[in-house]
Amino acid sequence: MTQLNTPYPASAYLTGFLRQQGYATAQRDMAIELLLMMLTQKGLNDMSEIVEDNFAAFNDEDLPDSIYHFLVHFEKIKTCIAPVIRFLQGKDPSLALRIASRKFLPEGAKFEGLNDMQEAVGDTLQWAFGHLGTQDKAKYLATLFLDDLIDVIHDGVDPQFEISRYGERLAASNPSFDDLYNTLAQETRYTEKCLQHLIDQYIVEEAPDIIGITVPFPGNMLGALQIAKYCRQLNPKLKILLGGGYINTELRSLKDPRLFEFVDYILLDDGERPLLNLFSYLEGTSAQDTLVRTFYLHKGNIIYANNTNDKDIAHKDIGTPTYDGLPLDNYLSLCEMLNPMHRLWSDGRWNKLTIAHGCYWSKCSFCDISLDYIARYDEAGADIIVQRIETLIAETGQTGFHFVDEAAPPKVLFALAQKIIDKGLIITWWGNIRFEKTFTPEKCQLLADAGCVAISGGLEVASDRLLALMKKGVTVQQVARITKGFSDAGILVHTYLMYGFPTQTEAETILSLEYVRQLMLNQCFHSAYWHRFAATIHSPVGMNPKEYAVTLNPPNNALFANNDIDFTDRVDVNHEMLGKGLNRALYNYMHGMGLDQPLYVWFDQPITLPPLADDFIEQCLL
Repeated sequence: MTQLNTPYPASAYLTGFLRQQGYATAQRDMAIELLLMMLTQKGLNDMSEIVEDNFAAFNDEDLPDSIYHFLVHFEKIKTCIAPVIRFLQGKDPSLALRIASRKFLPEGAKFEGLNDMQEAVGDTLQWAFGHLGTQDKAKYLATLFLDDLIDVIHDGVDPQFEISRYGERLAASNPSFDDLYNTLAQETRYTEKCLQHLIDQYIVEEAPDIIGITVPFPGNMLGALQIAKYCRQLNPKLKILLGGGYINTELRSLKDPRLFEFVDYILLDDGERPLLNLFSYLEGTSAQDTLVRTFYLHKGNIIYANNTNDKDIAHKDIGTPTYDGLPLDNYLSLCEMLNPMHRLWSDGRWNKLTIAHGCYWSKCSFCDISLDYIARYDEAGADIIVQRIETLIAETGQTGFHFVDEAAPPKVLFALAQKIIDKGLIITWWGNIRFEKTFTPEKCQLLADAGCVAISGGLEVASDRLLALMKKGVTVQQVARITKGFSDAGILVHTYLMYGFPTQTEAETILSLEYVRQLMLNQCFHSAYWHRFAATIHSPVGMNPKEYAVTLNPPNNALFANNDIDFTDRVDVNHEMLGKGLNRALYNYMHGMGLDQPLYVWFDQPITLPPLADDFIEQCLL
């Protein structure tokens, strides 16, 4: 599972490119189709039987809350499921009135958060949505209803299943393939049976010779291998390929041949060139040594072939992605948090495009800058991006765009915005940027006039010493001015925050929080998220640990996944305690609460308040 509101872009890009090259290509999104298959009356009946069997020996008081609620309210849940799905697909907006009444849906554990906030803000839903926000209020309640059902699947049907990941623990930087391999050998669970039913349909409809599976995140790996395993059982002659973001970062040093029991070829980085050369080899028109960034098994040994004579396809030549074959009318617009920026990830159907390949900065020491998807910068130009925008609007009828660049290059972004305005295109878009000095208030307004509604970018550690150490290329004062420019232009601003960076002291972490408090108090940004720093083998920290005063603790015999790496920092800090406080504070700040509270209220242990003037950010903005 990735996003339920919009397709992940990898298959759309590759389908468009391969069709452009003359290959008959079809695509499917098993994430949304799997969930919609399970969340039907038939699916709920099937799951009810499994749950009752699994918990037959339990007394009511011993049942998990999710299971007890599901069994007690089963008939009502079953009655509600189809209308709720239709509502979240935008097909039955009138149902919002019944959902918003809070008399229609059975409310399980996921609704308890509303009651928790009740004491702080009174009528939580009215506070969040007002008297007229019926559609959004209903969407939020309907999302909580689905979250309750996801808990039922996880707690009573398949413990690997969650709404945004599937067996993630089995794959995330796991140096051994054993857990995944053993799970694949277990008795087929209901979730896997549903996958198999969908595959049966696809094979009949398309009769493919080759099946490619993209694995963007660790939580996609188990499902990908279940798909591959079943395809191999159905037709041993099928060639099965594996690629995607998880493969590119975690499996670059793969040494465990058991993975090839399920797949034939594993492709790294951008798929266009490796696929063309592989297809040419399979068609018998080129030799095996022409393969590009491709793993395969030969006589029990893993071979990595990488012909460097054939260059990657330029960004201007990869063509326009196509969503043909994906059920665009069936995606679910969810409202998972009472925060407008977070909603962009889960609400609305977005056409996804990249303005450029890679990152034009490519210096940040926490980032995997040695990998191709960041290191190789290649832009297409504003004219080509506008053409792709117009093509996708014509194909999908949708004018919402998410630019999924690592960091959209300002020069191309400004040119693109001007062309959008000149052509009279009316689109809505958002994307990720670096908080560059070039984003003046005038440029921010230009982007807003061209349809930009939100941007995200990294403030990271919010400490000038550490920002310099991580080669971020920005300062706190600079970020304050730039984010305020976006905010004043009516653009929603989200920032990524980090704690636990090498040599970061407790005092610097608390100082970062004070910067964040003042930035949000002055409406520089509206939304943020704290990430705990993790060292990776592809980042400067992982490649040059002495420069950052850390000692790496690599796993022994990493035959499978190899990316995140444990390390020892010379600075001893209780990051667990700090992380809890940072997240408490930020949650309240994003809801407009607690901005006038002293920082120590958020932490379980005493802290030292930072020596920073209360109006520091305010003075930066003068």
